[in-house]
Amino acid sequence: MAEVNRVVVVTGASHGIGSAIALRFGAPGTGLVLTYRQRRAGAEAVAAQLRDAGAESLVLAVDVRSRADVERMVEATLARFGRIDVLVNNAGIYPRAPLLELSEALWDEVLGTNLKGSFLCAQAVARAMIAGGVRGKIVNISSIEGVLTATGMLAYDVSKAGVLMLTRNLALELGPYGINVNCVAPGLIDAPDLSRNAPVLHQTYLQQAVFGLGSGADVADACLFLASDAARWITGQTLFVDGGMLVAPYYGSPEPPRRSG
Repeated sequence: MAEVNRVVVVTGASHGIGSAIALRFGAPGTGLVLTYRQRRAGAEAVAAQLRDAGAESLVLAVDVRSRADVERMVEATLARFGRIDVLVNNAGIYPRAPLLELSEALWDEVLGTNLKGSFLCAQAVARAMIAGGVRGKIVNISSIEGVLTATGMLAYDVSKAGVLMLTRNLALELGPYGINVNCVAPGLIDAPDLSRNAPVLHQTYLQQAVFGLGSGADVADACLFLASDAARWITGQTLFVDGGMLVAPYYGSPEPPRRSG
């Protein structure tokens, strides 16, 4: 069993926001569990960077829609590190499909991954925390689309709205065990080819959000805070990390002040 100071599980850690979160937690003496569904090479690359930073890592293939997979993830983590201190429920998918073309299968896949997966992971990890006497932290990843609508994103928007309420209920039920549960809801995160693949969304965000596009590091910093002792008196809350998109003016309002430089 590896001796570490803190054990952090990050689901969907092979790329994008998930990899940024994992790397942000990668301090010496930390044990990181990185899950992936399809991109093993990406997860292994993140693990290599964590080793260079002095952190221990364990890479696991996990379908968060499967209770058996999630329970195996918890068992493997306990066998390697002995406990779980932090869970970041990041695994998620965001396919586009207009309402009239949205299939039942795609609806089930999105809700299963984004909402059911977060529930299954939180439940299994919380049981391990309680059994081990760990006053742990659970951080769920939602989206500003949990409170906003977007054409063609019905299943995604519903799933992320569900994560907001999941967070509040988990905080209520796990509070007596000393477990904090909070949520980070990112806005649009810059990514390669974003302007080409989603030009309208890209331009809208640049024009309306006070601080423009975000990065994976912006989301990771918020997760690190909510998983720290500095957030010990915070639970059941959602931190919107959106560059000011939710305070963008309505039609006819004056332009918001822009940060210079």
